[in-house]
Amino acid sequence: METNIRISKLREKMLEKGLSAYIIPSTDSHISEYVADRWKTKTWLTGFTGSVATIVVTKNKSGIWVDSRYWLQADKELAGTEVEVFKFGKDGVLNYPEWLVKELSEGDTIGYDGMSVPLNQDKSLKSLFSYYNINIDTNHDLIDLIWDDRPLIPRNEIFVHKLEYAGKSRTEKIQEIRNSMNEKKVDAHIIATLDDNCWLFNIRGRDVEFNPVAYCYSVITNDSAELYIYKEKITNEVREELEKDNIKLFDYDEIFNRIKQFENKKIYIDPARINAGLVNSIPKTNVIVEGMNFSTLLKAMKNPTELNGMRSAMIRDCVAMVKFGYWLENNIGKTTISELDTMDKIREFRRENELFFGESFNTIAGYKGNGAIVHYSSTTETNEELKPEGIFLLDSGGQYYDGTTDITRVYHLGNPTEQEMIDYTLVLKGHIQLNLAVFPTNTRGSQLDILARNSMWKLMINYGHGTGHGVGCFMNVHEGPQNIRMDENPVTLRPGMILSNEPGLYRTGQYGLRIENLVNVVEAGETEFGKFLKFEVLTLCPIDLKPVKKDMLTQEEINWLNAYHQKVYDSVKDLLDEEHRKWLLDKTKAI
Repeated sequence: METNIRISKLREKMLEKGLSAYIIPSTDSHISEYVADRWKTKTWLTGFTGSVATIVVTKNKSGIWVDSRYWLQADKELAGTEVEVFKFGKDGVLNYPEWLVKELSEGDTIGYDGMSVPLNQDKSLKSLFSYYNINIDTNHDLIDLIWDDRPLIPRNEIFVHKLEYAGKSRTEKIQEIRNSMNEKKVDAHIIATLDDNCWLFNIRGRDVEFNPVAYCYSVITNDSAELYIYKEKITNEVREELEKDNIKLFDYDEIFNRIKQFENKKIYIDPARINAGLVNSIPKTNVIVEGMNFSTLLKAMKNPTELNGMRSAMIRDCVAMVKFGYWLENNIGKTTISELDTMDKIREFRRENELFFGESFNTIAGYKGNGAIVHYSSTTETNEELKPEGIFLLDSGGQYYDGTTDITRVYHLGNPTEQEMIDYTLVLKGHIQLNLAVFPTNTRGSQLDILARNSMWKLMINYGHGTGHGVGCFMNVHEGPQNIRMDENPVTLRPGMILSNEPGLYRTGQYGLRIENLVNVVEAGETEFGKFLKFEVLTLCPIDLKPVKKDMLTQEEINWLNAYHQKVYDSVKDLLDEEHRKWLLDKTKAI
C-alpha cells in the first residue's frame, strides 16, 4: 500500500544520509498546530489526518504517537499499514524518545528537520540522546527529497485587520513589545509564530485553512519593526498601510540573512515557538535570552473592542445554531441526513451571517459511535446517516471579522436511555460547575480543572482531553498560553482571557458527549482576602434538555441552566422569524 511504499522510500534516503531513525513532527517552520498543505507530512506519509502526532521511522519499524483525542482515529486510519499506533498517555506506553533509546544503539544517528522542531524540543532531544551516545543530525528535510509534488509555502495575499475590530493600533502594540524588551534589557525580539505576527501587525491571511494567518517572521528592535513575508502577498493597499506606520518589509527568506547580521546583541526568543534551525544559525557572538513571546500574553488578554466583537459574533453565531437545531429536528426521519449533510448545513447557516469569514475549524459531526472519536472528521468512507434515535455530537465554529466561535452541542434524536441521561447530566454538571467558579487572582487553569471532572470522578469516569483551551479573536481557535486541563501550566488566568469550557464523556462504539461554551475571565470583586475572578459566558445556544436527568442536578445548577437559557432567548429572539422564535422559546424553557 501507498503508506508502506513511501516509508520505504524514506528509509532509502535515511540510508544515504547515514541515519538510523528519522523523526517527523506534525508542525511547520513556525511551530503551528494547524499547517498549510506543504507541512501536512504525516497525512501524506501515513494517511493519518489528525492535527497533532509525531512519526518515527527506523530501519525496520515505524510508529506514530498520538494523544487520547486521536486513539480511535489513528487505529482506523492506520489499519493495514506497517505503522504502529502508540497511544501516548496510556499506562505503559513509552513516549517516542524513550522508545528510540530502546531501539537504537550507541553511535547511531537520529535525523530530523531542525526547521520544523521547536528549539526547546531540539535541546531536550540532544541532551537525552547524548547521554546514550546517540548522535543527532538536524540538517535533513528528507520528506522534501521523496515528496515529488510537495506544495510550496503559500503566497496568498494578506489583508488589513481593521482598527474597528482590532481595538489597538499596530504602533501601540509594537510599543508594548518594546516596553517589555526594555524591561528584559534585550536588543531584539524575533517572532516566528504566525498568530503573534498577524496580531502584532494587524494583518490577516488565508494561508492556513480555518486560521486567518499568513506565513511570516518578524524582528522588533528599539528602532525598527521588520516583517519578513513573500512580497507577492502584499497588495499596494496593505503596503501603504504598513509603511505609513514605519513597518519595514522584507522578503520571507531574508530572515536568515538578517539574523546572521546580529553581532554582540541580546536577542529574545520563545524557545517553544521558534524553530531550532533558525535560532541555531544566529552567530555565537550574540546572547540568546529565552522566554514567552511578549505578544502571546498581550494577545491573550483581549481589549474591550475585541471582547465586544466576540460578544456580537456569538449572537450571530447563535442565530445560525438555532436555525440548524430547528432544521435538524424538523427533518430527521423525514429526509436523508448524513454527517456530511449536517456539516454543509451549519456552514450554510453561518454564511448567512454578517462579517462571516469562514469556519474556525473542520466541523466534528459524529453520530453514535463516531461521536466517541474526540476529533472525528467525517469522510465519504465513514459518513453515517442520522436516524431518529441515538446521540449526535456537533462541534463547530465560525471566523468572523470581529470574533471567533467554537461551540459543541449534543442532540438526542430519539428517546434517551437511563445510561445516556446519566452520562449526559454528568457532562452538564461539570460544565456548569466550572461556569460557577469564583477564584482568586493568580489561579492557574489546572487548579480549576477538577470542577469539571469531580462528578465523573466520583463514579470513576474521566475524559482524556483538556477541559479548556484559549481562543483567539478572529484568530486561531486554539490559542495560548492559558488553558484548563489536568497538566500543570504556570500561566495564571487573567481578565480578558477567553477559554473554552468543554468537559466530555466518551463510550467507544456507542456515543460521545461534550458541551462547550466559550467564557471570558472577568473580575468578580475584592474582599479583605484579595481580588477574585469569575467567568462570563460568551457562547449563546440552547443546551439540549431532553437527556437531562433533573434529579442529578443541584438547585444551584438548575438555577444556572435556567438563567443561561433565558439569556440565550433574550439575546437573539428579535433576530429570528416567528417559527424559529417559537422553537427557541421551547428549547430554553425553565426546568
